[in-house]
Amino acid sequence: MDTAYIALIIIGIALVFYITDWIPIATTSILACLALAIFGVITPAQAFGGFANDMVFLIIGMVIVGNTLFETGVAQIMGRGILRIVGGNEKIFIVVLILVASVPAAFLSNTAAAAMMLPVAASAVAASNGKFTKKNTYMVVGMAAVTSGGLTLVGSTPQLIAQGILQTGGHETMGFFELARVGGPIIVLLIVYYLTIGRLILRKSKKNPRNLISEEEVRPTERIARPPPPPQEEEVPRNPKPRFIELVPFKMVISVAILLFCVVGFITGLWTLGTVAMVGAAACIVTRCITQQRVFAAMDWNSVVVIAASLGLATGLEVSGAGAMIAEGMVNLMGDGVSPWLICAGLALVAIILGNFMSATATAALLVPIAVSIALQMNIDVKSVVMAVVIACNISYATPVSTPPMTMTLSAGYRFMDYVRFGGMFTILAYLLAIALFPLVLNL
Repeated sequence: MDTAYIALIIIGIALVFYITDWIPIATTSILACLALAIFGVITPAQAFGGFANDMVFLIIGMVIVGNTLFETGVAQIMGRGILRIVGGNEKIFIVVLILVASVPAAFLSNTAAAAMMLPVAASAVAASNGKFTKKNTYMVVGMAAVTSGGLTLVGSTPQLIAQGILQTGGHETMGFFELARVGGPIIVLLIVYYLTIGRLILRKSKKNPRNLISEEEVRPTERIARPPPPPQEEEVPRNPKPRFIELVPFKMVISVAILLFCVVGFITGLWTLGTVAMVGAAACIVTRCITQQRVFAAMDWNSVVVIAASLGLATGLEVSGAGAMIAEGMVNLMGDGVSPWLICAGLALVAIILGNFMSATATAALLVPIAVSIALQMNIDVKSVVMAVVIACNISYATPVSTPPMTMTLSAGYRFMDYVRFGGMFTILAYLLAIALFPLVLNL
């Protein structure tokens, strides 16, 4: 049997396990990579090469930096600051988080932004005395980071790949903020979506015990913020204020300085994103802002495994030709003589479908050359068609393996179907808004 069909069968079976939750998501992802290697679709090195990917080290490093901000009290100060602004109104709290997360996601990296904002969100949740919950918060933060990464030329990898291909081919390139003409309205749509039907969908979601390794490992921020049990002879206060392990001003300054170093490193391209993040993480440990023991205990290993394994799945789709088979098949369905708008809408749909199971980087690398060829063949503006693909690569939210920011939200205990329901509905709405805006913002 052709390896492309084998890859599709394996990923199809994995999808069944994802949806039914018979096996934890991380384990399913590992088993899928094993199957791809065992049946010869890709080599074992390719199947598990994701564990050495720079993106994985970016996530690990920024999670450590984020946990350090919590350990030293910086995240709590930011969280309490947000609480002072919004009071006990969870709706306003979510809107503020979306807007705050949009800034680092647009100018740094959507993954780094999610890693920085989730500890802040956790601190605010822990200090809210039950008014806010992770379930209603984390996925929205991840979606805001993904969407905001599509506001500028540097917020996410797909646009960098596309820009390089446009430059190499001698085509007109994208402006720094040009993508924001669609990304901005989608951010507004996310706020409206959450405040209306999205909030109702999230409320119906339930905690997934299979994705929660333990209360201590997956919810380290709440464990730190929880006050120690009082002596039995003392009366337990009705509303105890959170007390943190350590609020040493000097270490707070150091942790903020490390975060700023990471930000500068991301912007200037000093090293790769993963290298910058790991240098920052190592600095957190060396300066004793966080202990190595706490690093391992607080790390969200579930998300790390899912992200690394999803890269193996993406490699399987790419190397076997299964991804190209899906893309070409869907493009051929549109036939000849179709309008430029329909071409862009069709390519965007393909990008969204693939983007929920492949990394945004792999999706862009696969589809942008196809988009360029189609545009040249049909005498359509090349930049416009490429931009349609890039925009779609930044609006895939229907699975926890779609993008690293979405995967990182697994620590809130969501089930796979929670992403399908909440993220999938917004994916449809964001897609419809995007293609409605194409005639206004693209040269079609």
